[in-house]
Amino acid sequence: MSLSFPNRSRSYDASARRIRFIGHDGMFEVPFLVDADVFPNANTEAGYLAAFDAGRDAIQKVAIKAYGYTRRRLYVLTANDFR
Repeated sequence: MSLSFPNRSRSYDASARRIRFIGHDGMFEVPFLVDADVFPNANTEAGYLAAFDAGRDAIQKVAIKAYGYTRRRLYVLTANDFR
């Protein structure tokens, strides 16, 4: 199977400073977290979520690439993944 993102929901975890979203590989959920540092021009929850939404296609491409390397229970995407 391949990774897809049928659910467009995402949430911001202020304590970890990360945005959480879910991918699916068949019937399996694949959780992803994106460090807030990926969005240097945002500094509020609304700003982080808006920046995520604006960059969703690029973020999902990075997520697919990370998922293709190895299977994990959780993926944390950092600024280095977007270079």
